[in-house]
Amino acid sequence: MRRFTDRLKETPSQTAGPYVHIGTTPGFIGIGGVYPADHGAVMVNESARGERITITGSIFDGAGAPLRDALLEIWQADANGLFNSRSERRGTADPGFSGWGRQPVDLETGIYRFETIKPGRVPYPDGRLQAPHVMFWIVARGINIGLHTRMYFGDEEAANAEDPVLARIEHKMRLPTLVAAADVSTYTFDIHLQGEKETVFFDI
Repeated sequence: MRRFTDRLKETPSQTAGPYVHIGTTPGFIGIGGVYPADHGAVMVNESARGERITITGSIFDGAGAPLRDALLEIWQADANGLFNSRSERRGTADPGFSGWGRQPVDLETGIYRFETIKPGRVPYPDGRLQAPHVMFWIVARGINIGLHTRMYFGDEEAANAEDPVLARIEHKMRLPTLVAAADVSTYTFDIHLQGEKETVFFDI
């Protein structure tokens, strides 16, 4: 006898497969007519406020080889520290900035690139200010559950030193894995999935 309940079950996790780009970034691989533009490809328009920056880097496996089929999404606050979200209660976020981006790595080089703005500081639940940061989500073939991490800015030493999230990381020698190297308006953030340089990932 069949039983019906109102309880929803969790969908089993599965690898993103080698076809993740077809469903998420079809324009990137030359499939037209699905979306006017790939979702998340552009984060800023000409009216966006704040310092324009580029975030770039590669994702490396445990052997140190760059992944060429990875997909990244980022979330961040605008220049005033406000999120483009219905749950934002502190003010109205910049309408010229989406706060969310999605980019695949280059199929040849394994390099990703986001054109965005430098985020402002946002409060921790207890009111302390967090350092400017960008939240990352990474999927690729063989990764069953997307990986979450954060990128902090190498030219924000004072803010990083008082960031409440960084302060909670037990092994301080791993903090540099969350900090992007700064070169004028370009920040390089390489992500290592395993090995001696393994990036700190968050269970959220």
